Amino acid sequence: MSKNKSSFHFAWIVLIGLSIMAGFARGGINTAGGLFLTPVSQDLKIGMGSLTLYFSISALVILIFLPLAGKMMAKYEIKFLLIIATILQAGSFAMFGFMNSVWGWYIFSIPMAIGSIFVAQMAGPVLINNWFKKSNGLAIGIMMAAVGLFGAVLQPLAGNLIASEGWRSTYKILGVVVIAVVVPVILLTIRKTPRDKGLQPYGGEVESTGDQDAVSFDERGVTAAVARKSSAFYALVLFFFLITSVGSFAPHVGPFAMGLGYDVQFAGNVMGSFMLGLLIGSLMFGFMSDKIGAKNTAIFAMVTGLVAVALLIMFAANPLVFRIGIGIYGFVTASIGVLGPLLTSAVFGNREYSQIYATAAIGLAVAGIVALPAYGFVYDLAGSYTPVLYTIAVMLILNIGAVIFAFRGKKKLEQEGLWN
Repeated sequence: MSKNKSSFHFAWIVLIGLSIMAGFARGGINTAGGLFLTPVSQDLKIGMGSLTLYFSISALVILIFLPLAGKMMAKYEIKFLLIIATILQAGSFAMFGFMNSVWGWYIFSIPMAIGSIFVAQMAGPVLINNWFKKSNGLAIGIMMAAVGLFGAVLQPLAGNLIASEGWRSTYKILGVVVIAVVVPVILLTIRKTPRDKGLQPYGGEVESTGDQDAVSFDERGVTAAVARKSSAFYALVLFFFLITSVGSFAPHVGPFAMGLGYDVQFAGNVMGSFMLGLLIGSLMFGFMSDKIGAKNTAIFAMVTGLVAVALLIMFAANPLVFRIGIGIYGFVTASIGVLGPLLTSAVFGNREYSQIYATAAIGLAVAGIVALPAYGFVYDLAGSYTPVLYTIAVMLILNIGAVIFAFRGKKKLEQEGLWN
């Protein structure tokens, strides 16, 4: 009992560990990949579209492996899984530095994607949902803010390393550093559930007071079987697909900047602005979701995205406005990591959250298969990313409709007595 009433809950230790892990895996490795595209493409004489196909292979692997990953997280020791996943992701990233053919990226993108599913996608939302019954939105926001913070440091560092040491050495350095830092963090901080520490979830101490209404509320929602048959589910999958397609432009920010005549150091600094925007967006979206709800927050995010796209279409030649536009764009892409999980729980509840989230997240993988290489091929054909930006504007507008439709679907589930 004394543990539950302690002024500092172990849930925050878990959150710190998840934040560091996601910061390196998502803010470092996943996002830094875009900075390598132009130098690798030029050095090895590989077309941008052909090179970015490795992102599609990664997304296809994620699409296939996601259901199995959910079952593995439920069955096996979480620390063991996350350590193996870190080695797969960061080790494969380091191996890119030894490659001389595009086939190397295609081959190593497979283990990198498998590792990424656990450390960059599934672990954060699932473990936070286990550990936080109060301030869930804030906790997810903090984790994604860490992704932005780490990225704001690592992206400029990666850009400078590519310029000074070359892309091969930078791949190797980043991969080794991530393994060396993240593996000990996992061992020290990650626990699967509060029961592993003899605790209640943060904000769930009311269970010991006999407050049955609060306890039952935590478990309310629909089953995964019911969710998958609902219109709300398909609207949520569409949201995941569209917002991930919007976020999939991030690896192209470096080529976009360099295509406008900016150098690789500037591109790295711009990615730092992107990650700073992600940091601010993550905290704000988490806070706003707790205050005004995930629905209103998501609509606000999509409208803000339209502002960013307008700046990048009209004023990209101005270095300052370009950095501001990319920073706002990063702010909006926080929607993927923050609003995706929060919309899932807001629409379907916590009853079978992990199963519903893992299935809906297939929209992320499909977007990766389609959007990432499509942007590269459009650039190869048009010599510009302007057509891509117009397409992104349309997707942001469609996503406003998807959010509204998802909550209408939730209301229908409630009326039918399926949301309980």
